[in-house]
Amino acid sequence: MLLQTMERFPFTSALIVLALFFQTVPLQGQTAGRFKISGTLSATDLGSWRTLQKGVEQRKIAFLRSEPNYTLELRLLRFDSKIISVRILSSGDFQLKGATAKDFVEKSGAIAAINANYFDERGRPLAYLKTGDKEINRAVSKHALYTGVFAIADGHPTVMHREDFSPAQASEALQSGPLLLNRGAPVETMRNLGRYARRAVLGVDKAGRIVIAVTDAVLGGLSFVELQELFANGKWQLDTPDLLNLDGGGSAQLYFKSGRSEESVPGTSEVPVAIGFFVKAN
Repeated sequence: MLLQTMERFPFTSALIVLALFFQTVPLQGQTAGRFKISGTLSATDLGSWRTLQKGVEQRKIAFLRSEPNYTLELRLLRFDSKIISVRILSSGDFQLKGATAKDFVEKSGAIAAINANYFDERGRPLAYLKTGDKEINRAVSKHALYTGVFAIADGHPTVMHREDFSPAQASEALQSGPLLLNRGAPVETMRNLGRYARRAVLGVDKAGRIVIAVTDAVLGGLSFVELQELFANGKWQLDTPDLLNLDGGGSAQLYFKSGRSEESVPGTSEVPVAIGFFVKAN
């Protein structure tokens, strides 16, 4: 039957066959069901944003790394800043030397928390740090790593380069790094930091929403260049022009709990500072 139809309508049939062929051929540099991010990294599931509650969305992106071979996920939460407020939380406020993201949520009344900036071997936070209660570290570090600042200024959360930061203008702020994206442009990171590692990041997207993310993998992770690609390239639908790297490795952790919804990426160590997210009072 198909052969007879093609004999009767050869030109139309050829167009249909060509259309079907190109529909089944993956995009250049991709295999079917995989979306190439970098030379060795492909996304096997880009996921989509799912509403957890008013003002809070969740997304998961699954990856496969070809060399060395392993899988991982990037767990993301997105907050509407008109509905959700942000605070910088110190474990000392709860009479603790350090705490997990889950501890910060349970003790502060937040609905979510992510680990924040770096700290030394004694658990003391490094670089500039100011909570809503006090200025813990007053000096803005000029170290090559600490190029970014997350701040609350005039009630609005923002990510900026340290050169654009004025402590007097911020009610809360923390310094971390490297700053990965600044106004949509990738920021050149330090040398020898292109390795794959467990990461935690915070950014502000084009709509002013706060995006936080942690890689969920025991071994390996993402490089800074791969994070820049994911959050800057519009085709991955993250569109986050300002992105700050937070403390990674065993410190990287995220926790969300509201009603029956729960999302957890545990770390392997407690941290002295976290960024907490709270439902605004009506």
